[in-house]
Amino acid sequence: MIGLLVVDDHPVVRDGLRGMFAGDDRFTVLGEAGDGREALAVAAAVDPDVILLDLRMPVLDGVSTIRELKAGGSAARVLVLTTYDTDRDVLPAIKAGATGYLLKDAPREELFRAVVAAHRGESVLSPAVAGRLMGRLRAPAADKDPLSQRELEVLTLIARGCSNREAAGKLFISEATVKTHLLHAYAKLGVRDRAAAVAAAFERGLLGRE
Repeated sequence: MIGLLVVDDHPVVRDGLRGMFAGDDRFTVLGEAGDGREALAVAAAVDPDVILLDLRMPVLDGVSTIRELKAGGSAARVLVLTTYDTDRDVLPAIKAGATGYLLKDAPREELFRAVVAAHRGESVLSPAVAGRLMGRLRAPAADKDPLSQRELEVLTLIARGCSNREAAGKLFISEATVKTHLLHAYAKLGVRDRAAAVAAAFERGLLGRE
C-alpha cells in the first residue's frame, strides 16, 4: 500500500483527493497539509511514500517545499498536482526534485497511474506538460561537454514519455545501454534523475531538434 500526503491550500481539494484514494486499496492517505511549512512537519511525522503537492500556496510555496524536503533527506517522491502548466512553474519544480508533474484536470485513473509510477521512482509528466515541452524549439546551446547524438535521442524519447525499455526498443539497443546513456547525460547536465535531465536539456535548448 502506498502512503500519501496531500498538500493543498484548498480544503475542498484535499477532501476530494482523500475520498478518491480511499476507494482504492492500493493507497492510504496518511496526512494532509494546507501549506508548505505544514507539509514539512507532517511529512516528518508520517513518512509518506508519495507527496501530492500543489505549487502556489501560502507560507511556503511548492517549489520551496520540494527543496526543503530534499535538503532534509526526505525519501518521499513528490508528485506536483496543480492547475498551472507554464514554463515558470514546470521547470523550477522539476529542477527542485519533483518526480512528476500532473494537472488537476487529470482523469482519476491517470492520477492513480502517476502515483504508482512516482512511487517506483519513474518520472511522470502530464500529456499537456510533455506536449508543451516538446513543442519548444530553441537553437542549440553552446556546451563545454555536449550531449552525444545518442544521448539526445534517448532524452528525446524519455521526454515523450517512453520508459527505458520502450526507448531501447525504438533505438534497437539494450535497456542497459539506455541506462548508461542516461547516466552520462545526468553527469553532463549536472542532474540526478530523468525528469530533471529533460528539464535541463530543454532549458539549454538541446531538445526540440528532430
